[in-house]
Amino acid sequence: MSRAENGLSARLVAFVESAWVRNFIMALIILNAVTLGLETFPIESVLFDRVMPFVDQIIITIFVIEIFLKLLAYRLNFFRSGWNWFDVVVIGVSLYPAAGPLTVLRSLRILRTFRLFSVMPEMRKVVEALLRAIPGMGAIIAVLALIFYVFAVMATKLFGADVAKFATLGESAITLFQVMTLEGWASEVMEPVRSVPGFGWAWVFFVVFIVLTSFAVLNLFIAIIVDSLQTKHFDAEEEALAEAQADREALYEEVVKLREQVAHLATAIQGSSLASPPASDRSVEKDADKSE
Repeated sequence: MSRAENGLSARLVAFVESAWVRNFIMALIILNAVTLGLETFPIESVLFDRVMPFVDQIIITIFVIEIFLKLLAYRLNFFRSGWNWFDVVVIGVSLYPAAGPLTVLRSLRILRTFRLFSVMPEMRKVVEALLRAIPGMGAIIAVLALIFYVFAVMATKLFGADVAKFATLGESAITLFQVMTLEGWASEVMEPVRSVPGFGWAWVFFVVFIVLTSFAVLNLFIAIIVDSLQTKHFDAEEEALAEAQADREALYEEVVKLREQVAHLATAIQGSSLASPPASDRSVEKDADKSE
């Protein structure tokens, strides 16, 4: 790559990563989210029928130009970032035609709003922390699924013959999910079961299930996410400290080299002064020659 191309790439990188470009794209994303939301209102007017689609086309054109400039700036390095891939997919979905068999994909245009994740560094850190926490959630999801399966089978065996919400294994699982969310579990689930003769003790079953799921397992999810956020924060601090340490080491090396150069210069000056007599001695010698 020539020096001119390197200079052009550097200028393009500085341009697309500048604060005002980032803020401009962020404002367009928010404006686009508002316009897409307004399109859902059943209002027929020139603003909604002509102006809004025109504004949408302008915004998507600017997004495409932004992606193109990033491709020119980063070249193949553009595809090394997962966030760039995310932007390409979101913008690509928006380019599907508004008619034909792919019309349903036009509803996915609202996904452009998610580009705020890639534009705002703070939101990007949160998303990266959540993605990092997913592997740690595997064991907890397995535990939760096992608890759900055991209690769903128990509920179907115990209450299925008398309560419609527990008639099958699938219905029992759905009902227990409602219990886990604590949304009307007492009045809509537990009380109908307890009203059946012989099931007055059913509250014990539901209380144990809630303690195991809502108060224990789900809190583990929160703990893993919080730990991932803290780890992400500590990683950022360690990177900053590493950069600061590298800067200090580079500065120290420069100071050492400067000292060596000063020492060499002082030695050279001292050597030259010893090789030639002082100016006063030369004047005395000249006076002695004249007197002779």
